Amino acid sequence: MADTAQAPKQMSNAFFGAILAWVAVMIYASSNSIVTSLTQIGEVHQVMGRNAITFCNLLALGSLISLIPMVFFFHKDWTRENLAKLTRKDWGLLTVSAVLSSAVTPGLFFFALEHTTVTNVVLIGRIDPPLFILAAAFVLKEQFDGWAFTGGVVALVGAAVIIGLKDGGASLSLGIGEIAALIATLTFITSTIVTRVGLKEVPLGIFSIYRTILGTSIYIAIALYLFGPHHFQDLFAPVVLKWIWVYAIIVIIIGQFAWNLGLKYARSGDVALATSFSPLAAITIAMVMLGENPGAGLIPGGIIILGGIAVAQFGRIRKERAEKAAIENALQHEGSVNFKGV
Repeated sequence: MADTAQAPKQMSNAFFGAILAWVAVMIYASSNSIVTSLTQIGEVHQVMGRNAITFCNLLALGSLISLIPMVFFFHKDWTRENLAKLTRKDWGLLTVSAVLSSAVTPGLFFFALEHTTVTNVVLIGRIDPPLFILAAAFVLKEQFDGWAFTGGVVALVGAAVIIGLKDGGASLSLGIGEIAALIATLTFITSTIVTRVGLKEVPLGIFSIYRTILGTSIYIAIALYLFGPHHFQDLFAPVVLKWIWVYAIIVIIIGQFAWNLGLKYARSGDVALATSFSPLAAITIAMVMLGENPGAGLIPGGIIILGGIAVAQFGRIRKERAEKAAIENALQHEGSVNFKGV
């Protein structure tokens, strides 16, 4: 009886999580265009001949700013009772998630971009959605969603078509940059899986604040080690403080909250489906914001990606109808049993 009563609530939470996952993916898809626009503003308004609006400054200062609303909304989660409930495993998952998502993965992607083309990095990154579904099935023991997996593979083909037809085609070789991009994609998937595990046992406020503080600290430490003590000298320049709010509010605060809540409530298939749309969304947003030309592959590749989304969506509708029918049958059975009991 209790399981039957909880089923509608679980379906509602899953739908809520799916919406937030889509919101987060759209925000993250726009993040590159937002960062590029802000760095262009920095080029126009330089500080002593330097562009103060760098990616490192945006990420570091934006993360620090995001702690303000986090503490305001989630300080009640930081109680002795909640902290006492956390096990060593919980703290370990939080730490691994922070290191992977805020230090290792970005570092590997930056290294990859230094040694290969953006096209190759994006193409390799499209293995994320289908691999995420496989990882969720084998690691988290979630039910394998064949429709979502098929949709992710089709969307991967669509992304390859878009990239392959851009400027006469893309060459993909397996060098050190491509290997770094592959490892970065795998660490991103790992951090996502760890996040799903951690969020099941840890209050969102503790998770968000701890990961932000630790991840930002590690990122700053690595940047200082690699680039020297003067790397963040323009962190608080007026032009940075003026425009940082665009990045902090849209990308970090709204995007991060939506992504964390989406991972907590959405099904793995819904998360993978949303991320499958990411390349098409990123290209469209770049066209609007930056005036970039995606090339001749946009229409055929976009149609293929939409086809993949349609396949996964068709499977989701079928699954939801089956679950709804099972709930109705269970309720009818319980009503019949109660009536006979009377």
